[in-house]
Amino acid sequence: MTKTTDHAATDHAAGDHLYEGLADEHFGDERWAFGTGFTNALEGIDTTIPDNVDADALADYCLMLGDDALVMSHRLQEWVTRLPELEEETAVANIALDLLGQARMLLARAGTVLGRTEDDLAFFRDAQDFRNVRLVEPVDDDFAQLVTRLMVFSTWRLALLERVRDVADPVLGAIAAKGVKELTYHRDYAAGWVLRLGDGTQVSQRRMTVAVERVWPLIPELWRHCGAQDALGITAPRQPVLDVLADVFGQATLTLPTDPRELGAVDGRTGRDGIHTEALGYLLAELQSVARADPEATW
Repeated sequence: MTKTTDHAATDHAAGDHLYEGLADEHFGDERWAFGTGFTNALEGIDTTIPDNVDADALADYCLMLGDDALVMSHRLQEWVTRLPELEEETAVANIALDLLGQARMLLARAGTVLGRTEDDLAFFRDAQDFRNVRLVEPVDDDFAQLVTRLMVFSTWRLALLERVRDVADPVLGAIAAKGVKELTYHRDYAAGWVLRLGDGTQVSQRRMTVAVERVWPLIPELWRHCGAQDALGITAPRQPVLDVLADVFGQATLTLPTDPRELGAVDGRTGRDGIHTEALGYLLAELQSVARADPEATW
């Protein structure tokens, strides 16, 4: 694909081509780790930015979506070897790998504008430079909290990427289209466990109730104004997400908070502005420790 001002006539075909390129070229390449020498996640893809796309907004938004996926993936990886059954460990690990793959492509896309690599953006930024929502940051105390957070995250991200795949930038659109397929499974997996635990034993329902009370204050941040999102013509999918959550948690016989206490902003700023919970600092200390200790390391 070459740079052109007549994007309307070529966007659909270009998007299909990029989608196939992402799906084919990078299947199984999610084993991303610092110093392993894996190729750029967008290698072989034309990353020219269309004339009608705000490059700064594109970079900011790709950072936001990439950071959401990177941090959530790390939290899920922490559960591997801790889950009660091998089948669940495999499922959660695969979801974490899907999100890691999305993070790679989104950070690489941001890097084409910022002149940095995905490794730079993942391993050599401080917490205040991350742009993820705070929903993905806390440590889950039990499996009920894990599936509740995953249910909210995957429902919101699925609805969001269904809109992002129609943006003018064909690379971001193709990344979103690939993510939609993955997130459909993530949401189904989480919904199955919400139903099973919510409508299960007294113990499982009590734990799910605690999980809902803990996660719900983090939801209002998902609808806050985002300048980069607006610049790319993407609207926040608030009501469709709330409808799905009400349906699933209602079927699980769980009562949702009608007026949850929102995790507050600091001077009007939240995760998208670099304001995070204490948990992110500890997460990044572990995630970035090898790269920070030996930036030239290879293995």
